[in-house]
Amino acid sequence: MKIINRIITYLLIFSLPLIGCDTDSLHDLNINPQAVNQVDLNFIFTAAQLGSASGGSAGDNRYIDWRTNIGMTAYLIQHLANAGGGIAPGDKYIENFESNNAPFEFWYGDALKNISEVLRQTGPGGYDEGKKVNMRNAARILRVLNFHRLTDFYGNIPYFEALQGMDGVYFPKYDKQSEIYPHLLKELEEATAALSPSNPDEGFSRADIIFNGDIAKWRRFGYSLMLRLAMRVSNVAPSLANEYVTKAAAGGVMQSNSDNAYVPMTEGPSLWVNQNGISRAFFPGDGGQPSFMSKTLIDWLKAGATAADEVDPRLMVISGGIANWSAVAWTPTNTNPLEQVGMPNGYDAAGLDALFGRPVNQEATFSRINFRLLKRDSPYQLMNYAESEFLLAEALQRSIGSGITGTAKSHYDAGVKAAMQMYVQYDNTLVITDAQVTAYLNRHPFGVGKPALQMIGEQLWASKFLNWWEAWSDWRRTGFPVLTPTNFPGNVTNGQIMRRLRYPAAEAATNANFQSGATLPDIFTTKVWWDGGN
Repeated sequence: MKIINRIITYLLIFSLPLIGCDTDSLHDLNINPQAVNQVDLNFIFTAAQLGSASGGSAGDNRYIDWRTNIGMTAYLIQHLANAGGGIAPGDKYIENFESNNAPFEFWYGDALKNISEVLRQTGPGGYDEGKKVNMRNAARILRVLNFHRLTDFYGNIPYFEALQGMDGVYFPKYDKQSEIYPHLLKELEEATAALSPSNPDEGFSRADIIFNGDIAKWRRFGYSLMLRLAMRVSNVAPSLANEYVTKAAAGGVMQSNSDNAYVPMTEGPSLWVNQNGISRAFFPGDGGQPSFMSKTLIDWLKAGATAADEVDPRLMVISGGIANWSAVAWTPTNTNPLEQVGMPNGYDAAGLDALFGRPVNQEATFSRINFRLLKRDSPYQLMNYAESEFLLAEALQRSIGSGITGTAKSHYDAGVKAAMQMYVQYDNTLVITDAQVTAYLNRHPFGVGKPALQMIGEQLWASKFLNWWEAWSDWRRTGFPVLTPTNFPGNVTNGQIMRRLRYPAAEAATNANFQSGATLPDIFTTKVWWDGGN
C-alpha cells in the first residue's frame, strides 16, 4: 500500500503543471476546423427541389426515373412500349427490384430528408425560426408532393414518425393511407394560406428554382395539388373530397401554362445532378433506354383521322416520327402523322417477330419519343395547369365540391388547349396553334361519342406524358382509358395490370413495424386505399 500511495503522490505532483495549462487550447484540439456547423438553408431548399425532380440531388439523377417512372409506369399505362433493351418490367408485369425500391429509397433519403431539415431549422427553436416563413411553407407543399407520391406507390408508409432519426426513431411505424391523406390535405391548407409577399424572405427568391419566389404561383400550385389529392380520394372518402375541392376552388388553382410547376435543368456543371433524369435515361450513349411509343397511345392520337390535319396535333409533338437516333444525330425516316406506328405492349423481340410474321426492324417500324422533349437541359415537370382544368371538369361532372365557376365543358376545353400547348416549354418549335386546338375540339366535342367522364379521364392520361407515375395513379382511380392487359410469359400478376409497387426487401426485413402496419399482402395486385383497397 505504501508503494501505491507513493505512486499516486508522484502523479499528483507531476500533474500540477498540466492543470495550470490553457484548457481552452486543449479543448480546441478536439475541434475540426474544417467541419461544417451549419449548412446554408437556401442551399438545402434548392437541393430539395432538385430531389423532387428525378429523385436525387446527391446521386444519379436518372436512377428513379429510369427504374420506376419509365421502366415501370410508362409501360404499365401504355404510353411507351419496349421489346428488348434497357429496363422494362412495366408492360410485361415482371418484377424489377430496383423499380420497386427507387421511390422509397430516393424520396425518403434525399428530397424528404432535405425538406425535413428545412422544417427543423425554420421551426420552433430552429436557427432560422421566423426568418424564412415563405420557404418553410413552400417546403411543406413539397413535402406533401413527395409523401403523396410515396403513399400512392405503396399504400401504408411511415409518415408521422418518418425522418426522425435524429430523435432516435430508427424504425418508424407505418401509417394507414386513409390517415395520411387527411393530414396531407390539412398541411396544404395551412401552408398555402400562410404564404404571403409580406412574410420575411431571407433568400427565398434566390433559393427557389421552381417559381423564383413568386408567392402567387406557389399558392396556385398548393391549391392545385390540394385539388389533385381531393379528387384522388373521391371514390372512397366523398366528404373529404367535397371539403377540399371546395377549398381548392376558393383558394385559386393554376390559371395558365405559365403556372406549370417545372424544376429547371442545365447541361452542367454536374452530369449527375443538374441534368434531366428522364432525358438522360433515353439519351443514346448515356442511358440508351429504347424510346418507342406504345400502339395504345399512337392509335388514340390517330383515332378517327382520315387526313393528316385530322390527327391529334400532339402526335407529332410527343413523337418525332419513325427515326434513327444516335448520340450524334436524330434522323427521321417518316414524319407523316397518318403513318405513325406504335409498338404493341407486352412483347419481347421474338414475340414481335411472331406477331408480325417476319423479323421486325424496330427502328424502321415504330415511332419514337420526340428528341426535342429529351434534351439534357429540358425542364422537369411536377404538375401542369391542364391537370387542374381536367380535375375541375370532373368535379363538376360528378357534383363534387362547390364554388367552381364555369361548366364541365369549359374546363375540359381549357384543359385540352393547355395540354396541347404546354410543350413549347421544352422547345419553342413545338407549337400547336389556337386554330388547331379549336379544330380538334370541333371534331371531338365534349360528351359526344363517348361518356363525358371517359373523355376527361383519357385526356388526363394523355396530358401526363413524361409524368408517367401520375398517369398510373390517374388510371388506377378513374379506370380510363380502358387498357387491354398483356400476358407476357412468366409474369407475376396472372396477366393483371399492376396496382402498386412492392416495398423494398430490406425495409420488410429490418423494420419491426412492417408486418403490423404495411399494406399487405405485399404483392403488385393489392390495391391501395383510394383505389378501393383496405
